[in-house]
Amino acid sequence: MRGLTLKQLEALKAILRHTSMAGAAAALGITPPAMTTRLKELEAIAGFPLFDRTREGMALNRAGAIIAEMAGEIHTAIEKAEGSLAQMRGITAGSLVIGITSTAKYFAPRLIADFARRHPGVDISLTVGNRGEIIAALQALRVDIAIMGRPPSGLPLEAEAFGDHPLVIIAPPDHALAKESGIARAKVAQEPFLLREEGSGTRGVFEEFFGGKVNRRTHFGIEIGSNETIKQGVMAGLGLALISAHTVAFELETGRLVALDVEGLPVMRTWFIARHPDKAMLPAIAAFRRFTLEEGRGHLPLQAF
Repeated sequence: MRGLTLKQLEALKAILRHTSMAGAAAALGITPPAMTTRLKELEAIAGFPLFDRTREGMALNRAGAIIAEMAGEIHTAIEKAEGSLAQMRGITAGSLVIGITSTAKYFAPRLIADFARRHPGVDISLTVGNRGEIIAALQALRVDIAIMGRPPSGLPLEAEAFGDHPLVIIAPPDHALAKESGIARAKVAQEPFLLREEGSGTRGVFEEFFGGKVNRRTHFGIEIGSNETIKQGVMAGLGLALISAHTVAFELETGRLVALDVEGLPVMRTWFIARHPDKAMLPAIAAFRRFTLEEGRGHLPLQAF
């Protein structure tokens, strides 16, 4: 592979992302002829065409996949070297892509902002999604590290706990059950509930907590993909909700919502910092991991739960 250049590999990755020569050229800020030249040079070095032309655009063939894998390994090696040199200079620099589940967005931005103030040389990007989306991003190495609830079993993720995560059932303050104590699980199961979407961690906790004691067809007809919309729905009287206490800290403190005293609540889960072992532990990633493990608990609201 003598004569290989980073610009040629950059062209390969751009074509892979945009599936066309024109789109790749525009993304790199070069002309289409210059993009064509880079690809032809890379194909000459490889000794094979690297893309198949299809109706959907340019698709990697087997030879192209080999070169793309090599390009990824070279990119990781360069990042690792840059990070190591930054450490030698006594600074934490580089880039950091953090994934957070939608429930964690109620405290994680404060945690990340605190980290950013201490490490101004780190360029931080943030990805927010439900549990399934963040797990997929970790698996695909699209995020460097993630803040999430219980990590999935059977996947090669490295996860470390840093704080408690309580879940409660919320109701409007004028609800008939608002002032009752020791409410039986079977009794509250007869109330209408607002549910998070399939794939969210909160939905999984709900299903575990109620098990087979709920009449879904009668009482669970509203599915919502946003904690904010769920909170508004509960305040409007559409139903109750099992939700992270960290997402309703302000509403509970101001009395706009109440947490029902239900047997078995709060359900205590744990917040984790997670990463894929194939993702190189560059200095910025290591610094954020260490910061979260040491100080993440102090950024969580509702410490009384």
